[in-house]
Amino acid sequence: MADSAQDRTLPATPRKIEKARKDGQVARSRDLGHFGALTGMVALLAAAAPLLNEWLARMLAEGLRFDAAMVSDPAQMLERFGNLVMRLLAVLGPLFAVMLLVALASGVLSGGWNFTWKAMAPKFDKFNPLTGLGRVFSVDQLTQTLKASFLAVLLGSAGALYLWRGWMHHAELLAMPLPTALAEGAGLLQGGLLLLCGVLATFALVDVPLQRHMLKRRLKMSFVEMKQEHKETEGNAEVKGRIKAKMREMANRRMLAAVPQADLVVMNPTHYAVALKYNEGMAAPKVVAKGADLVAMKIRDLAREAKVPVLQAPPLARALYAHTEVDQEIPARLFSAVAQVLAWVYQLRDAAASGRMAAAAAPMPEVPADLDPLNAAYDPALKRKARRATTPRREPEL
Repeated sequence: MADSAQDRTLPATPRKIEKARKDGQVARSRDLGHFGALTGMVALLAAAAPLLNEWLARMLAEGLRFDAAMVSDPAQMLERFGNLVMRLLAVLGPLFAVMLLVALASGVLSGGWNFTWKAMAPKFDKFNPLTGLGRVFSVDQLTQTLKASFLAVLLGSAGALYLWRGWMHHAELLAMPLPTALAEGAGLLQGGLLLLCGVLATFALVDVPLQRHMLKRRLKMSFVEMKQEHKETEGNAEVKGRIKAKMREMANRRMLAAVPQADLVVMNPTHYAVALKYNEGMAAPKVVAKGADLVAMKIRDLAREAKVPVLQAPPLARALYAHTEVDQEIPARLFSAVAQVLAWVYQLRDAAASGRMAAAAAPMPEVPADLDPLNAAYDPALKRKARRATTPRREPEL
């Protein structure tokens, strides 16, 4: 079910704005185009006024000159009329071309360049009289109708006022010679066109922001539309969750596969397990696996199966779990504690290699108080991370 206009209260996203541009929905001001076209024509007429007056006077003189041969042969009159029309088009053509170019430039100025064929595609839903009636009485359509009506009344009033105040000057043109009348008439026409340009400029200043506001209102989105777009761009949350879970499962499997090659597993009795490995050439021991709860138990079982020593050292296990990541070296402040447990591991290996049954006593390494999440001296800047570290996570059983 489509959302009502009352539900669309959220601003349009960049994706919807871009889609609307591809569909041809751009904030265009017709008043700005009309102002630009009329101003371009007035500027061109003012620049070429002397040449146009001379050309027009010459063409009128030629057009009103007849001889006996032309009167007796209508075909000559048609040929002459066609010649005059072509000369008129040769002059008016550039004028109309300038008006068209300025109007196009004004449209680009108000809404930017946007070329698409979708706006010309037939929309059969507009043939529905019910939806058409709704568009006719919509707020945007009523606003456009009132604005156009007011503009027409204002332009008509301004033109009528200009003609009323200068009617004597227009009447005097009849008594002037033709070249003088054309020059004076061009001046009067230019003044009237400038007045109309001023009216259109005022409307354009209002219409440009008005069109942008109306477009933004038409493109507003509802919460359902925003959620659907987010789902389309970012993907379904459930699918993404399953993908992430699968990726975590694969990462955990790769991590657990490295446990048999570890040198040592440090645990506390119930929650955490961290597997360490150190080879010659390494700058510091590296964490190859870590986990909490079920994953910690799995790490412990794999270590025992591979005969990897497992040390119960709760403070060290908590500190390693909180401040390390898999495939990263341990922090420098834990070097001393880890060195003690690695020395114990090497003693166990030497005892096993020599056949001695006596094993070295398991060490209880000291951990800096501000690195142990359960210690009262734990660094306050790490409280949030400590809460994550001391709250066991439920991880998938592998």
